[in-house]
Amino acid sequence: MQKIKTLGALTAFTFATSAAWAADSTDPIKLTLHDWSGQLINTKIMGSILEEAGYNVEYVQADYIAQFAGLKTGDLHLAMEIWETTGREALDEATATGNVVNVGETGLQAIEEWWYPLYMKERCPGLPNWEALKDCAEEFATAETAPNGRYVGGPVTWGGFDDERVEALELDFEVVHAGTDAALFAELESAYQRQDPVILWVYVPHWAPAKYEGEFVEFPPFTAECYSDPSVGVNPDLAYDCGKPRGPIWKAAWAGLQDKWPGAYSVIEAYTLTNEEMSAMVGEADLNGVEVDTVVANWMDANKDRWSGWINQ
Repeated sequence: MQKIKTLGALTAFTFATSAAWAADSTDPIKLTLHDWSGQLINTKIMGSILEEAGYNVEYVQADYIAQFAGLKTGDLHLAMEIWETTGREALDEATATGNVVNVGETGLQAIEEWWYPLYMKERCPGLPNWEALKDCAEEFATAETAPNGRYVGGPVTWGGFDDERVEALELDFEVVHAGTDAALFAELESAYQRQDPVILWVYVPHWAPAKYEGEFVEFPPFTAECYSDPSVGVNPDLAYDCGKPRGPIWKAAWAGLQDKWPGAYSVIEAYTLTNEEMSAMVGEADLNGVEVDTVVANWMDANKDRWSGWINQ
C-alpha cells in the first residue's frame, strides 16, 4: 500500500479506527485512463483522493467502450467517465449482467454533438436545423471529400454512431475520424484561424465552446427507440436518425468493488465535480500547456476541505 499522506492526527485516527476501512483490501484499485484531457483529470483527481485515504491506486490505459469487458471480469475496477451521450448503451448492457454497477453521477452534464463555427452559418443559413445540411453539404467540402461535406468525428473508440447517422439522415457528408482528442481540436483551431469550412464533434464540458463562437446542430431529438428501432424517426428504414442523447456523466465500477474496498466505494459515491470546474481545468491543460498531474495537484490543494469531507463522511 502506498504511504498515507498526512491529513492531520484526527484524520489519521479516523482511518485507523474505522471498522469498514480496516476491512478494505490492500490490493490496488485499478482506474481506467482514456484519451481526452478531461477524463485523465477526472480520473487522476479520484485516484489522488483514494491515495490520500491510504489506498493503493493503479492506472490502466483502456478503450472507452472496450473497458467494460475488464470491468465485468474485475480486471479493471473503476471507470470515471461514462457519458450518457455515447456510453449509456454499453453501461446498461454491462450493469444488466450483474458484474458492473453504476456508482452514480459525477456531477458533470454532457453534450456531444456536431458543432460548427458561426462563420459557417453565413454559408449555410438554415443552420442550426440539421436539414440545412442537405442543401449546403458542399459548403463543408474539402478537396478530399468534394462534392460531399467533411465531418470530423471523434476517435473511432468513442462510439457515437456518426457514420450511421449520416446514412440514416441521407446527408452528403463523409465522416473522417480524428485519431486523438488533441488532433480533433487542432483541426478546429486550424480551420477557425483561416475561416475554413469545418464541422466536427465538440463536447461539453470543454473549453472549445467558450473559446470559439459556434453552435451545435439541432438534429431530431434523441429517443432510445431511435437507436434501437429503425421504424422510429424520420427514416423508416434505418436507426440512428436522430441526435445524440444528453445527460449525466456516470461512474461505473466492477460489482465486487464495494465488498473488497467498502471505504473507497463510499468516497467514489460521494465524489462530484461541476462542468465549470472541469472546463477550466481542461483549458489549463490544453490551452495553457499545464501538465495534467499539475492541474490535478492544484485542484487537490484548493479543495482539501471538500475531498477530506468525502473521505471522512
